[in-house]
Amino acid sequence: MSRADELRDRIREMVGEYYREAFPARSFVPGSSLVPVSGRVFDEQELELLVDSSLDFWLTTGRFAEQFEREFAKFAGVREAVLVNSGSSANLLALTALTSENLGERQLKPGDEVITLAAGFPTTVNPIVQNGLVPVFVDVHIPTFNVDVSYLDAALSDRTRAIIFAHTLGNPFDLDAVTSFAKKHGLWLIEDCCDALGATYRGQKVGTFGDLATFSFYPAHHITMGEGGCVLTNHPRLRTLVESFRDWGRDCWCAPGKENTCGKRFDWRLGALPHGYDHKYIYSHIGYNLKATDMQAAVGVAQLKKLPAFIAARKKNYAALREGLAGAQNHFVLPEATPNSDPSWFGFPLLVREDAPFSRKNVVQYLDSKKIQTRQLFGGNLLRQPAYKNIRHRVIGDLKNSDRVMSQAFWIGVYPGLTGEMIEYMSETLGSMVSKGVHADAARN
Repeated sequence: MSRADELRDRIREMVGEYYREAFPARSFVPGSSLVPVSGRVFDEQELELLVDSSLDFWLTTGRFAEQFEREFAKFAGVREAVLVNSGSSANLLALTALTSENLGERQLKPGDEVITLAAGFPTTVNPIVQNGLVPVFVDVHIPTFNVDVSYLDAALSDRTRAIIFAHTLGNPFDLDAVTSFAKKHGLWLIEDCCDALGATYRGQKVGTFGDLATFSFYPAHHITMGEGGCVLTNHPRLRTLVESFRDWGRDCWCAPGKENTCGKRFDWRLGALPHGYDHKYIYSHIGYNLKATDMQAAVGVAQLKKLPAFIAARKKNYAALREGLAGAQNHFVLPEATPNSDPSWFGFPLLVREDAPFSRKNVVQYLDSKKIQTRQLFGGNLLRQPAYKNIRHRVIGDLKNSDRVMSQAFWIGVYPGLTGEMIEYMSETLGSMVSKGVHADAARN
């Protein structure tokens, strides 16, 4: 062992000591301690690998990124995984890959239509607009908060080429109906699994049903890299396209620091370039640089080891909230898992009923006063958002439920950092509000 290796081991030991001093367990005091909706759950292993990767000073994708891609693909049950810098970038790359001329007749072209949800997160929809495609918005089903598949036939036109839906808050959408529809009409299917890592449908993991799937590793998600995301596929051809758009649009597929993987680096003839132009600088797509760093990937490698326990904790917390809030159903619509699914819950959605004595605003303000964090169900009806007022699009139906989500829905946390005490406190606080018949004015205090 070299002197440098010895020092590296000592540094890792000291990092473990630092973690235990810097991040001690804290007791929970109801009404005083914050109950977050989400957050990082980590220990010394993440810090040790993060520092270990920094000592390599290999600041782009490297050995930890390769390890993460390999291990994440194995966990998800797919052939190919492409690590990127965020879940939003993953969505952008998954859809943009389908615009490649290399796909021939199945290439998405400007003006083609993509069926998607009106109620959800912006960057599920944004890649459609950014690629000159036309989003076709359909409504959600309540209480699953997923796509209402009864609208699919009406959404179809002679320009429909693809579908992209998210598994809302970790609850899988109706994959029987959606995959059957996509197959029948020859449509690309992208599963946005950013909130649903580990969820299953008929015993099969989400992310394995579509042509492409996306994941996010933002701190709020099932595992974290701080920032980070991934595109999964079972098709090597699609992996190559995703990597090309991720890596500046280049034709070369060499990993950073590698060269001549193809064996003919100076023997290509592509486009109008002179024969022998360096393959590392031939660009077959108009791409980006959306790579993650090896330091992010190192954190992800440590997080993957905890993932089964994280998923189990989310399910346990959801079940406890579902039981604890059973008595509140006169005032709230409680969530329901999609039939045939086993969700890996991202959050616990609640929708205030129209005849409740309080509004969604009253409830979230009341919970905030009790130190319980809440979040809206992302963008609500995105067509009500200022960013989307002038986009080219089609709408199927009246989007009534999307408007209900926008006006009446919110969610509370189920992430693994929540203790049993916190879950019980949330249930008791909401239950007390309902049982006492709190009026709108009282809920503000």
